[in-house]
Amino acid sequence: MQRRIPCVLMRGGTSRGPFFLRSDLPDNDDEVDRVLIAAMGSPHPLQVDGIGGGHPLTSKVAIIDRSTMPGVDIDYLFVQVNVETATVDRKPNCGNILSAVGPFSIEAGLVPAQEGETSLVIRNVNTGTVVEEIVQTPGGKVTYEGGTALDGVPGTAAPVRMSFADAVGAVTGSLLPDDGSAISVIDGIETTLIDAATPMIMIRAADVGFDGAESPEEIEAAAEKLARVEELRRKAGIRMGLGDVSGRVVPKVGLISPPRREGGVLCIRYLTPDRCHRSLAVTGAVTVASAIFVQDSIASRLAAPMNGNIARLEHPSGAIEVGVETDTDPATGRLQVRRTSLIRTARRIFEGNLIVTV
Repeated sequence: MQRRIPCVLMRGGTSRGPFFLRSDLPDNDDEVDRVLIAAMGSPHPLQVDGIGGGHPLTSKVAIIDRSTMPGVDIDYLFVQVNVETATVDRKPNCGNILSAVGPFSIEAGLVPAQEGETSLVIRNVNTGTVVEEIVQTPGGKVTYEGGTALDGVPGTAAPVRMSFADAVGAVTGSLLPDDGSAISVIDGIETTLIDAATPMIMIRAADVGFDGAESPEEIEAAAEKLARVEELRRKAGIRMGLGDVSGRVVPKVGLISPPRREGGVLCIRYLTPDRCHRSLAVTGAVTVASAIFVQDSIASRLAAPMNGNIARLEHPSGAIEVGVETDTDPATGRLQVRRTSLIRTARRIFEGNLIVTV
């Protein structure tokens, strides 16, 4: 049976996907999943019968609703649709797609626009993380035009400012879910298992045979090395309390190496996990920036000095800058991350009805 569902296709940061109002989708989650799989055109490597782009970065969905939680404006459910299997994953968050939630919500009439800028509080339903977002609304209307450039995105657009204040342990309940250890040795290899904005296993790129500055295509072509990385990731999932993570997209993988350019703090290749990100996920950037302040972590050992409170993280398309505010934990006396912030851009690409057969 065919059905028409109102939909807006949006770019958020370096990702893209359809945005739906929760009220326009079925009440039953299983039926929603079937609709989303059909909408994206999975399972098919090109997603030729849907609007997915044949890559995890373009097979993402946002479901938006007004929040009933005090102090929160919008509930955002992220769904990762697998490209080549008829499955979805509701465990992770996506910070790039999140950057488009504010503009979408204002234009959908869920949050009233203010003159100049509009601030709204968004809860990621997947993880419970709450994020403040500031959207440009001159004349009380969302604008997408501006001079902010992002590495990995053509042209410029209006800035969307994002601030994360409670991202630690969003999925596992702990910053360092392997008994508080900054270093976890798995099969003889030192790793850091961390959950700041997303669960991640950090590995020195050199320890699994990579230089750390390869292109995504070079990394994806290294089948034997990636198989080894996947073994480590699955064992990390168990030690992080996530159980069997085969077929799931968390924990993500960060292949970490020293920076290559002046002003860089770290170089990272981010696996999602079976493909290499063409830039760097927002949640991945927040996690890596937070890990720099974890004593003896892989990130802290390899990091170059920061420029003030800005962590400039190098990725295949350039770099992303994360602002980091710290204070001292009164219980341990250690430096800890209090808030992270960064700037993304978004664009409204298409609006209309999506026709799906379910």
